[in-house]
Amino acid sequence: MKLVSSAFTDGAQIPRRFTCDGEDLSPALQWSDAPGGTKSFALLCDDPDAPAGTWHHWAAYDLPAVLTELAEGAARNKNVKQAVNDFRKVGYGGPCPPSGHGPHHYHFRLLALSTDQLQAKANASCRDIEREARKSLIAEAILVGWYER
Repeated sequence: MKLVSSAFTDGAQIPRRFTCDGEDLSPALQWSDAPGGTKSFALLCDDPDAPAGTWHHWAAYDLPAVLTELAEGAARNKNVKQAVNDFRKVGYGGPCPPSGHGPHHYHFRLLALSTDQLQAKANASCRDIEREARKSLIAEAILVGWYER
């Protein structure tokens, strides 16, 4: 399975418009080669370089298996199921590392799942969604971008 973005390439800098310094839009993401048996996807974004430990920026889940992309700004679509991020908001919170802390790496992870619907409670956190998704994980693809302030 492969995860790419038309906004940035793997290992490249994430453009400002997708960060807290810009429009805070979720980037366009495209994927291919989902394994057989995939019934849904979960999409996660986190920053393992955060000073206090991994910071969870986004979790979108119960994405239908027929999908092969999310458009730029898809996190603003109220029809996309999303978790509460570590900014304590539902949806996407773009890269926003502390000033002068150096480059932070943002891991966008697509999880192919063997279930069409996660058992997620209301106001589930990104951590909750990842924990539930891993119970039915078939495959995972990762795209990494970086940003620095």
